[in-house]
Amino acid sequence: MAAQMGALAHAQPGFVSMQSVRGDDGVGITVCYWESEQAIANWKRNVDHASAQQQGKSTWYSDYSVTIAKVERQYGKRR
Repeated sequence: MAAQMGALAHAQPGFVSMQSVRGDDGVGITVCYWESEQAIANWKRNVDHASAQQQGKSTWYSDYSVTIAKVERQYGKRR
């Protein structure tokens, strides 16, 4: 499902990038970057994404959180 949602997100207008990390214990984080709040709202309303979220809530995750934040600045050294 994660691969399907990744491909679907990449195809959405306003998608910028996605990063996902999982530890050996199964705990993970996925961060998606979008061009605008409207793009985020459109992604939230996507029928396939909404269905995957419901399946995640009922099947895979005992708890989860969603954070929407605005990136003001990003810099660093890239490999």
